[in-house]
Formats: sequence, C-alpha cells, structure tokens
Amino acid sequence: MRTYEVILIAQPDLDETALNGVIEKTKGWITEAGGTIDKVDLWGKRRLAFAIRKQREGQYVLIQAQMAPNYTAELDRNLRFLEPVMRFLIANME
Repeated sequence: MRTYEVILIAQPDLDETALNGVIEKTKGWITEAGGTIDKVDLWGKRRLAFAIRKQREGQYVLIQAQMAPNYTAELDRNLRFLEPVMRFLIANME
C-alpha cells in the first residue's frame, strides 16, 4: 500500500449535499479496492487560473488515502466519468 493524494476540483455551483455525494463516492471506490482513507480536507471555493468548462471557480477537495499502486488507473477512469468533477490529480506521496 502506498499513500496518495487525490485532489478534486468540483463544479462551483454544487450544493453541500451534492459535493458530499462526490466525496463519498470517491471514498467508496478507494475503500472497495481495499484502501483506507487517512484524511479529507475541504479547501472550499477558489478562483481557477483559467476557465474550465466555462467556469472561473471550483470547489477543491483533498483526499489522502492509502491504496494499492495498481488501483490508481481504475480510480483515474472512475473520476474521469464522474460528471461534477472538472479536474483531478492523483499524486504519490513519498
């Protein structure tokens, strides 16, 4: 198991319930694959450096998790098809 940071930028117009749904779905995918969630940090709504899908702001979420290295490709694929997520990054913490 390795420690990863998953950073999500969600659509700015999501209400708290919808944003929590996105976070819970992502956490569920990680735990179903045998991973564990270390920390979830909501950074709130911030201005983007450039427009993404005609949006100038986004809601940032940081998830620190431990999971198997071979699962990152599957998590990448799942996040790519999650509509409220505009951008994401999965980074290995060393």
